[in-house]
Amino acid sequence: MKKLTLLGSTGSIGVNVLALVSRFPEQFRIVALAAGSNVALLKTQIETYQPAVVAVIDEKAAINLKSLLAPMPRTEILYGPEGYETLAAHADSDLVVSAIVGAAGLKPTVAAIAAGKDIALANKETLVMGGALVMKLARDRGVRIMPVDSEHSAIFQCLAGNDSDHVRKIILTASGGPFLRLKQSGLKKVTAVEAMKHPNWSMGKKITIDSASLMNKGLEVIEARWLFDIEIDRIEVLIHPQSIVHSLVEFNDGAIMAQLGVPDMKIPIAYALSYPKRLREAGAALNAADLARLDFSQPDLKRFPNLALAYHAGRAGGTMPAVLNAVNEVAVQEFLAGRIGFMDIPAIIESALASHNSFAPTTIHEIIAADNWGRVKAAELVEKYKKGGNII
Repeated sequence: MKKLTLLGSTGSIGVNVLALVSRFPEQFRIVALAAGSNVALLKTQIETYQPAVVAVIDEKAAINLKSLLAPMPRTEILYGPEGYETLAAHADSDLVVSAIVGAAGLKPTVAAIAAGKDIALANKETLVMGGALVMKLARDRGVRIMPVDSEHSAIFQCLAGNDSDHVRKIILTASGGPFLRLKQSGLKKVTAVEAMKHPNWSMGKKITIDSASLMNKGLEVIEARWLFDIEIDRIEVLIHPQSIVHSLVEFNDGAIMAQLGVPDMKIPIAYALSYPKRLREAGAALNAADLARLDFSQPDLKRFPNLALAYHAGRAGGTMPAVLNAVNEVAVQEFLAGRIGFMDIPAIIESALASHNSFAPTTIHEIIAADNWGRVKAAELVEKYKKGGNII
C-alpha cells in the first residue's frame, strides 16, 4: 500500500485524487492533507480519510477547522507556509501529490523533495519558477517526479522505454479554450464568466482562465523543458480542439508516438499515483471507433500573445519565468474580479517582463524574491491601467 500526502486536497486535482483513493483502498492510504481556506470540505475529507495531520492557509482557518472537528480533533492541525512545508515532509508518506495552485506550491514541493519523497506533480509552477534548482535537488535526493498534467503525462508515457537522445521534439496539444475561433476584437470584450466555460475540461478558476488565454500552455512548455531536459525550441504546441490526443513525441527516425484518451484527469492522476503500474479502469475508456475526426492547427500568437510571452521567458531563463508566472497570477485575479479586461493580461505581462533584469538564481530564496518583485510590479501596472495610463 502506498501512503500519500496530498497538497491541495480541496481543489479539482485533489478531489480527483481522493476519488481514486476511495476506489482503490487496497492501493492507497492518505496520511496527510493540505488545503487552503475551504475548511468545510476539508472537514469532510478528514472524516473520510482519517489523515494523521492536515495544514490550512492560516491560523484563522486552523481555528475554524478545529471547532468543526470538535469534540474529537484527533488529526494534528498545522497552518501557514511553515505548516505546509512541515506536512510536505511528513515521515510516513511514500508519495507527495503536489496540487496546490500557483506559486504557493513551490516551497512545500521543495520541502517534500528535500525530505526524499517521490512527487506526483500537478503544480507546474514549481518547475516554471525554479526548474533548474528543483530538478537538481530531485536528482541529488534520488527523487522521482511523475507528471500529473495530462499533456506531460502523455509525454512521460510516450518516452517510456525510449532513449531521450533519439527525441527530435515534443509536441504539447492545447484545446484552444472557449475563444479559439473568436476574433481579436472580440477578445477585448470577453467576461470572466465566458472565459470560465472551457469546452472540454472541468478545472479550477485560475487554470481555466490560463487555458482560455493559452498561458497555461506556455507554462507547460517551460515545465516540459525541465521535466524532460529538452531545449525550449524543441517543444512545440498544436491546437487540438477535441482534447483526445494529449501530446506527442517525434523521434529522430521520423516516427511519432502519441497518447490518446478521453479528457478525464483521473487517467493521468492514476498513472502518476500507481507508476510504474496501472490501475484497472481508473477512468473512462476511449472508443476509437467513435472518433469522427481529430483536428490540429498552429496557435495564433497574435490573438493569444501569452503563449509567445511564455516562450520568450523560457528562452531568457533565469528569474524571467518566475516573474512571468507571478505577474500572470496577479493579472488573472484582477480579471476574475472584473477590474481589468481579458487582453489586458498579456499587456501587463509584457510590460513587466520588459522591465525585469533577469539573473540566474542560486537559491529558492532568490526565486521567491523574483516572484515578489513580479507581484509588486504587476500591482503597479494594474493601478496605472485602471487610471487610464499607458502601461506599455
